[in-house]
Amino acid sequence: MVSLYIRFGFQDFESTLRALRIRKDELIEKEGQMKEYLQKFDNFLKENEVKRCRAVRKAGRERELTNQKQVDLLTLQEETKALVKERDRLEKRVQKNAIYPHYLDKVVQASEQFQEARQVMSRYDTLMLTREDLVRTTQQNQDSTENARAQLARFTEQSNDTLLHYNNTLAQLQSQLDKARAEGMIWESRWAHIQNTAAKKTLLLGTIKMATLNLYQCVCKRAKDTGESPIAPEDTIKQLEKIQTFLADLICIWEEVNKPDQPGPTGHR
Repeated sequence: MVSLYIRFGFQDFESTLRALRIRKDELIEKEGQMKEYLQKFDNFLKENEVKRCRAVRKAGRERELTNQKQVDLLTLQEETKALVKERDRLEKRVQKNAIYPHYLDKVVQASEQFQEARQVMSRYDTLMLTREDLVRTTQQNQDSTENARAQLARFTEQSNDTLLHYNNTLAQLQSQLDKARAEGMIWESRWAHIQNTAAKKTLLLGTIKMATLNLYQCVCKRAKDTGESPIAPEDTIKQLEKIQTFLADLICIWEEVNKPDQPGPTGHR
């Protein structure tokens, strides 16, 4: 009985184990299915988000395009109004100028120079070109004249500056010349004074030489003949030396003559 019970119990355990395995496999399969479902659902959400973003961007672009078209429409309406206004103005101008063709026809009929209105217009164009050339030439001449005046003004200003510089230089040179003349007069006066002084000194020197020569001749007459050669008349220095020697001798003689007599030995007795 026990073994039978054990056998039946083991069989029940195996049956339960198989049932659990089957349940586990079913759960694993359901888990896989659930993951797959969740992945698909996540992809679905992502795709919907992408589509939503695209739709939002597309709606924004369409909104911007609509706004731009409205702005363009308003611009075109304004341009249309301006063109209509310009057209009306031109139509009025055409209507106003409609009299000129009739006037040209009358001019052609009254003129012997022109046979067609086209010739009148051609002549008018030629005259207008000539007038433009004259205006351009006149303007060029005026420009050249203005340039010449400007150059003359610059040259005059430069000349005035140069003349002023030369006048200043001339004034400085004149001042230097006057100063040099004044200094020259001073030096001329000094030179005249020097010449006068030199003349006086020359005269004095000549007088001294003559006096020295006369005195030397007197000394020679009074001196004894020493056998010395006579001194040249122009050698005043040696003459003075000779006179000095003679005077020294005279002084010695004078002192000797005037020396008092000394008493002899008998006078003390």
